[in-house]
Amino acid sequence: MARIKDDYRALTGTEKAAIFLLSLHQDQAAMLFERMDDEEIRELSAAMSSLGNVHSSVIERLFVEFADKLSSAGGLVGSIDAAERLLKAALSDDRVDSIMEEMRGPAGRTMWDKMGNVNEAVLANYLKNEYPQTVAVILSRIRPDHASRVLALLPENFAMEVIMRLLRMEAVQKDIVDHVERTLRTEFMTNLARTARRDSHELMADIFNSLDRNTENRFMTALEERNRESAERIKQLMFTFDDLVKVDPSGIQTLLRQVEKEQLALALKGASDEVKDLFFSNMSERAGKMMKEDMEAMGAVRLKDVDEAQSAIVQVAKNLADSGEIVIATGDEEGELVF
Repeated sequence: MARIKDDYRALTGTEKAAIFLLSLHQDQAAMLFERMDDEEIRELSAAMSSLGNVHSSVIERLFVEFADKLSSAGGLVGSIDAAERLLKAALSDDRVDSIMEEMRGPAGRTMWDKMGNVNEAVLANYLKNEYPQTVAVILSRIRPDHASRVLALLPENFAMEVIMRLLRMEAVQKDIVDHVERTLRTEFMTNLARTARRDSHELMADIFNSLDRNTENRFMTALEERNRESAERIKQLMFTFDDLVKVDPSGIQTLLRQVEKEQLALALKGASDEVKDLFFSNMSERAGKMMKEDMEAMGAVRLKDVDEAQSAIVQVAKNLADSGEIVIATGDEEGELVF
C-alpha cells in the first residue's frame, strides 16, 4: 500500500509547488505552466509523479500558509526593481530590457501604443506638470479619441496653450520625439508600474472566490485563527454570487445576455431566494418559466458544479464592471463598486 504523505515539515519547496498545482483547476494550472521554462516544468512534473498519496491536512496547511504569506505585509509582494535584478542574473541585458519595458507600462508594441492604453485621468495628471510643447508632441502621437479625453481633463488655460502649439506644430524632429519617448519610458512608465502594484489582499480575495464553498470556508476559518485582520479584509474584498443583488436591473439584463442559460440554471439552483427573484424579475414571463422548468428537470446537482457555475457568472459580472458596462452598487456613500 502506498504511504500517505502527512508530514508537512518534510516537504521540499518543489513538492509544495507540485501539490499546489495539482490542487488547482486544470485551466488555472495550465496558465501557470505557460509561464515556466522547460526545466521548471520537468522538475515539477517529476515531483508530481513521485508524490503518491497526500493527506488532506497537508493540502489544507499548504493553502493556509500560502494565503497567510500573501496576506501579510512584506510577504510575497516584490518590486519591479527586485524583478529586474533577478532577471539580470540569468538573462542577457537586451532580453531583460525588453521584458522590463513590457512590465513597466500598459500593453502595446511601441511606447505610443502603451500611452494610448493609460487611463486618461492618470495621463492628464502627469502631463499637467510638463511643458505645453511636450504635451502637444505626446498628444499628437496617440489616438485622437484618447488625446481628446486627456485634453478635456487638463486645466483650461494649460489646455489652450497645448491646443495653440498643436495648431502651429510642423513636422517634429526625430531626435525630439526620441527624447520625449525616452523620458516617458524612464520616468512615467516606471512610476506607473510601481504605483499600480496590486494589493496582496485583493489577489487572495480573487483566489478565495475561485475556491469551492467547503474549501473556502475551511481556509477562511484557519486564516481567521492565524490572522483575523487579513481574513476580515479579504472577506470585504471578495465578491460572491449573492453579491449580484448589488447590480441594478439594467445590469442584470446585460449579464443575462452574456451567460449561458444552462450555466445560469445550475448557478441558481444554489442561490438565495433574493438572487433568484432578482434574475427572474428581469426575465420575460416565458423565459422565467422555462428557466424554472430547466432547474426542476436537473434534479439533485453536485454542490461543486453549482459553485463552478456561480464563479463563472461572477467572473463575467466582474469583466462587465471593468469595462463599464454594468455598475455594482455598494452600501457605502460612494454608491458603486469599481474593479
